[in-house]
Amino acid sequence: MRIGELSRRTSASQRSLRYYEEQGLLTPTRLPNGYRDYDERTVTTVRRIQILLSAGLGTSTVAEILPCAVDDTVVLAGKCPELIDGLAKERRRINTAIEDLIAARGILDSLIGRPLHPQASPSR
Repeated sequence: MRIGELSRRTSASQRSLRYYEEQGLLTPTRLPNGYRDYDERTVTTVRRIQILLSAGLGTSTVAEILPCAVDDTVVLAGKCPELIDGLAKERRRINTAIEDLIAARGILDSLIGRPLHPQASPSR
């Protein structure tokens, strides 16, 4: 399939698909006219890439994980145990960021709940 069809089927922009290729995440074949040609498995690969990127992982980490994917439901299996520690560290980083955001939201909630001091109206 060509890049336009892959884009439609995955909701990834053509620009994103070209970026994934630049990063070594996708390897389409090239037709004699230079057009990219993707096989059916690429649809699943693009969906995996999107999930992993949305989890906050960088493209270099995604490139390490993709070969470990075994089916449509399991992104990482016991095939690549060397990645587990790094992914656990990333999960801890995300949890810390979530805790920080929740604390910040609590501060904002308490500020919003308090009456605001009336400001002097500007002179015109």
